[in-house]
Amino acid sequence: MRPNIVTEAGVQTRVGQWWNAIPFLTSSVVAVCGVIYVICLLTGYDTFYEVCFLPSAIISRFQVYRFYTAIIFHGSLLHVLFNMMALVPMGSELERIMGSVRLLYLTFLLATTNAILHLLIASLAGYNPFYQYDHLLNECAIGFSGILFSMIVIETSLSGVTSRSVFGVFNVPAKLYPWILLIVFQLLMTNVSLLGHLCGILSGFSYSYGLFNFLMPSSSFFTTIESASWMSSFVRRPKFIMCTGGNPSSYIPTYSAQNTTSSGFSTGNAWRSLSSWLPQREASSQSSEDSRFPGRGRTLSTARDPTAPAGETDPNLHARLLEDSSTPDRLSDATITTMAEPRQVPIANAAVLPQSQGRVAAPEEQIQKLVAMGFDRTQVEVALAAADDDLTVAVEILMSQQA
Repeated sequence: MRPNIVTEAGVQTRVGQWWNAIPFLTSSVVAVCGVIYVICLLTGYDTFYEVCFLPSAIISRFQVYRFYTAIIFHGSLLHVLFNMMALVPMGSELERIMGSVRLLYLTFLLATTNAILHLLIASLAGYNPFYQYDHLLNECAIGFSGILFSMIVIETSLSGVTSRSVFGVFNVPAKLYPWILLIVFQLLMTNVSLLGHLCGILSGFSYSYGLFNFLMPSSSFFTTIESASWMSSFVRRPKFIMCTGGNPSSYIPTYSAQNTTSSGFSTGNAWRSLSSWLPQREASSQSSEDSRFPGRGRTLSTARDPTAPAGETDPNLHARLLEDSSTPDRLSDATITTMAEPRQVPIANAAVLPQSQGRVAAPEEQIQKLVAMGFDRTQVEVALAAADDDLTVAVEILMSQQA
């Protein structure tokens, strides 16, 4: 019997398929954090005092590099495994939406804002005149979990779900999900950084509600980076995702006051936020066509005496235009819609003035031609005036009056 290739695939094959399905940047972050942990394990480096996020060192010695070195170092095997396994689904989803370069920028933005918030809160707690919490200034924090909490907030706010499952044990409202995780982690693991996770949640909400919109460059900025020669080796990789590579979901949605409610987590709101970032095709005004009037209608211009007041028309002219009309519903404001068959020509705003108010008289030859066809001379003159001496349109006007 022929073996089942799918069920009998080896572990190496399945791991390779799983790894190939992870986008470029997410897999790169996993590889970098894993390699750094292995190097620290082999070299016996386990203090992390020189690279962790230490508020007192940043304030006293201005070691800003700790903003970024702290997120790629991990203290134990479970620490790095748990963070990277949590990063893979969230990072992959956001990278497919945003693109690899945009997600890289967002990661640096979240790392910076998390560190600034952490530094501010620790400074307020440590230097306030009422009670000093000195341990927050001397807390050495490492790990990618602060960025993960920011991504959890962003992904939850965009998913549109009303509830989320906490480790498959119980469900909680979606808007409370990050806060429940913060409490659960703090209860289960006493050595985690409460302030680091809290700042990640605050940064995630700030981004979701549009407070960081002014810090996000336009799509052309990321396109320029992707088209640079030094990026060609990365862009050619199959797992690299372009920011504007023809994918309609390549723009990250953000909060907008016009299309979200105060909660900001419903499905409709998330979709409207997505749509605000999608490229829209402008609808041409000529594409809409009234089914009652097939073809292209012609709008007649208005001949008016420059000295006449605006909006003033000749009531006698209106009466003459409508005196022979048998249409039950008469239109106001001197708007005449032709109903002749087989050609129908809508005539809008055809308010004209008689010859006595400054208009040049129509050629006598055209008047005689229409009179010879059996039309009244007065109606012929009015029709020619409305048609701007266009003989064909004047005939259609006269025929519609007699219809």
